[in-house]
Amino acid sequence: MQTHDVELTELSQNQKDPTGKQSDSVTRTFWRYTIPAVAAMMVNGLYQVVDGVFVGHFIGADGLAAVNIAWPVVGLIAGLGTLVGIGAGSLLSLFRGAKDSEQSHAVLATSIWLLLILAMTTSLGLYASGSLLLDLQGASGEVLRFGYSYLSVFGWGALATMAAGALPMLIRNDGSPGVATRLLILGALTNIVLDYVFIVLLQWQLAGAAWASVVSQSLVGILALSYFCSSKAGIGLSLSRLTFSQKLAGRTLVQGASGLAMFLYFAFITALHNKQLLTYGESLHVAAFALIGYIGVIYYFFAEGVASGMQPPVSYYYGAGQIEKIRATLKLACQVSLSVGLVIVLCLNVFPEAIVSFFTRDQALLNEAQHGARLHLSMVFLDGFIFLAAMYYVALDQGGKSLLISLGNMVIQVPFLYLLPYQLGVDGVWLSVPVSNLVLTLIVAPVLWRDLSRLKQAAEVRG
Repeated sequence: MQTHDVELTELSQNQKDPTGKQSDSVTRTFWRYTIPAVAAMMVNGLYQVVDGVFVGHFIGADGLAAVNIAWPVVGLIAGLGTLVGIGAGSLLSLFRGAKDSEQSHAVLATSIWLLLILAMTTSLGLYASGSLLLDLQGASGEVLRFGYSYLSVFGWGALATMAAGALPMLIRNDGSPGVATRLLILGALTNIVLDYVFIVLLQWQLAGAAWASVVSQSLVGILALSYFCSSKAGIGLSLSRLTFSQKLAGRTLVQGASGLAMFLYFAFITALHNKQLLTYGESLHVAAFALIGYIGVIYYFFAEGVASGMQPPVSYYYGAGQIEKIRATLKLACQVSLSVGLVIVLCLNVFPEAIVSFFTRDQALLNEAQHGARLHLSMVFLDGFIFLAAMYYVALDQGGKSLLISLGNMVIQVPFLYLLPYQLGVDGVWLSVPVSNLVLTLIVAPVLWRDLSRLKQAAEVRG
């Protein structure tokens, strides 16, 4: 959402709609922002899906289970990169809009130092307690061995993972979204090629999947740094200006906390699911959960892209007092997100084997993943609504409500993850997310409707 700040600053100064033209419709404005946002998110998701295809077909169920056991930690590493990217990107846009070149350079330099500090700390932490983090989820045997080999690579490559997440965001906020998108596409394509080389040809097993990700992320990070060292950059990077500002570092961490919160949510919920699946089932169920996650991530990234694309025009309309356009934009975003989610649920019920077999040929895993996907993703479209509701409040500068929705999404799942399996076994684990999503939606939807009505009434009073 922060990637559009520069553009919005310029638009507000010119007093134009986000399209730059007063006559452009809400629909055209929405798609102008949403299509690139969705494309960028889907490219990010491709990293995970490609790994899933290669691991599922060439390593098997234990490999899928191991990736899922390791993912909460890998997700935390990626989340720290997003923390720096969103936080520093927001400040970079702010200072560029204010024509403060000195502070803009200071933000960029401080973000580089933050990445180095966070990566070093993370690597040391994984070296000291990496296996413990896997043990806590109940991993054992081949799953534990595979998981540790996978996690060890990310321990060495933590800087690459963080840089690949943060630096493209800074490039977007430097006014070069096209460069950032091309870097992400290049990284995804490199990952595909290296997955084939390391897993299939060299037979490095799960370590090969990790190295494919880390090497492709290193390429993205190096090229992103070279951009900031080139004449194309609006805010350049040089050794003479590579100083650390404690004040800016603090502001970066505060501004980027929302980005880290999303990764913490997924890491926490994934770890809890892993623990419960191993308690009430076996490693096959964790492998099925990993496979279901690869299917679900396609929609999650799509829905996040729609929410991110909705935010800039809604923020602008709010500032301009164009309340009807806010309502129309939110309605359109809900229609798009919910429709695609419903299509995915329909496909999972009509063509489950065709979808699941994309990731594995193991019949036992196929059967469990089909059954689990029908239950676990039965309300996936409500995730899209929850993402949109949280982003709507961000767009209206009501971060407290957005944070409550995000935290509520995490907290509300915990009791269901413990109570439902106690009654239903593994099926209870599969059903915990859809049930909690339904409950949260029944709470959030009336509040959102009330706030939209109040916003309209306030506008009528002012008018």
